[in-house]
Formats: sequence, structure tokens, C-alpha cells
Amino acid sequence: MAVFKMKKRLLNRSRFGNGLVYLLLILVGAFLSIPLIYTVASSLKPFEEMFLFPPRIFVKNPTVANFDTLFTLSKDSAVPFSRYIFNSFFVSVVSTVVQIIFATMAAYPLAKNDFPGKNVIFSLVVGSLLFVPQVTSVPQYIIIANFKLINSYWALILPALGTSMGLFLLKQFMEQIPLSIIESARLDGASEFRIVFSLIFPNVKPAWLTLAIFTFQATWNTTGTSFIFDEQLKMLPTALGQLSLSSAIGRMGVSMAAAVILMVPPILLFVVSQSNVVKTMAFAGIKE
Repeated sequence: MAVFKMKKRLLNRSRFGNGLVYLLLILVGAFLSIPLIYTVASSLKPFEEMFLFPPRIFVKNPTVANFDTLFTLSKDSAVPFSRYIFNSFFVSVVSTVVQIIFATMAAYPLAKNDFPGKNVIFSLVVGSLLFVPQVTSVPQYIIIANFKLINSYWALILPALGTSMGLFLLKQFMEQIPLSIIESARLDGASEFRIVFSLIFPNVKPAWLTLAIFTFQATWNTTGTSFIFDEQLKMLPTALGQLSLSSAIGRMGVSMAAAVILMVPPILLFVVSQSNVVKTMAFAGIKE
């Protein structure tokens, strides 16, 4: 009874306390949004406002000249601008979808089956989370080169399939699913693949939606300059970087316009998926 009263007392905050919480959240949100606002505003600034001191966050005379200049420069390129967009979208979407499928199939036996070496394998997965991408860049290049995948989409897709974070995240969510449901499906004659994709996959929706957000964002922002040298296969960040830096400081606004274009798809994906993640976390939990 004492525990119940204590919880009830904590939940019933005063209006003043709620106001302080909301105010704090608004201040933190406003502070965290400053880089995004500054980037968008800088992409709309004319040249004379770009280098004012002290710098202004907001633009006084907005213009789309920086975007026009960016697309004008892209027209002079030997490769159509749409080709770079296709390369980034294709690699990002394929990497995201295939990684979710592979991580789901790999996490299922670790979460719901017992076999020799299970704990050792999971310990290796957890330990690999400590390594930054720079540590594995040289081994990755050697493997990709030995398989003769340089200058191909696979050079960017394959390294994204075996990330430890996706496997760890899905495994932790799968452990919440009661084993009795899986055993019932087996008694009904369902195969392991049917159990994974018809039973497990829908119930770990928060995990794979979160994984989709992180994977798409990481792949979309990759340049691929270590594996891609053919202009026809270069990613959008590489092309935008080349265009925005073609005239150095005089194209600072063009650089900001390129940054805005790169930010739009990951932000849209996050906005669309955020409500699903929150809703699924709140209502789709399975309890024994």
C-alpha cells in the first residue's frame, strides 16, 4: 500500500511542476534545433548576409539562389544529377531492407534457441560494438577487393548487412516474446521461417523500425569514396560535396543548400517512423 501511495504521489504533479517540465523540454528542444535552423537559414541567405559579424541565425532577405546555383552546377556535370540520387536511394533502401532481414534471422536463434557456444557468440557481438568503423575499414577494403567488388553497389551494401547493433537490438526485443507462443506455432506445423516472418517479425516492430532509421541515415550519408571511383556509381553526398566546394568560400551558401538536400530524406523517414515506434512500444508488447 505504501508503494502504491508513493507512485500515486509521484504521478500527481502540480501545475507548477508540469509547467517547469514543459519549459525545460521546450528550452532543450530549441537549443538542439539551432544547428538545423541555422543550416536551413544559411541555405536561403544571399551572399552579402553569409559573412556578417556577428553571424545571424535567421535570414533577412531569403532567396533560393543557392539552390538554383547548385542545380546549375549539376547540369554542367558529365553525369546527370538524377543518377547520383538514384545511387544513394538504391543503396540506402537495399541496405536497410536486407540488413533488417539478416539481423532478424540471426537474432532469432540467439534469443529463442539453445545451442553450444550461444553465449560466446553473443559476447563477441556485444564486444564488436566497441569498435569504431575506422578500425574495420582496412579489413573491409581487403575483403571487398579480394571479391572483386570495387566499383559496384555491393561494395557499399555488403558491409552494411552485418552490423552488430541491429543484431543486438533485435535479439533483446525477441527475448520479450514468450516461448510458449513459438512452441504453439511449432505444434501447428509452422516452419522456422514461417515463425520468424509471420510471428516474430511483427512483434519486434519497434526494433526494426529503429534499426531502419539508423541504417538508412548512415547509408544515405556515406560517400563510398573508398570503394567507388566510377563517376556513374558515386553517391549523392560525394557529388554534392564536389559541386559545393568547386568555388571554395564563394559557394558557402551552395554548401548549405547541399546539406539541406541531404538532410531531407532521413528527417522524413524519422518523422514517419517515430509515431509507429512510440505506438508499438506502448501497445504491442507481449506478456506471458
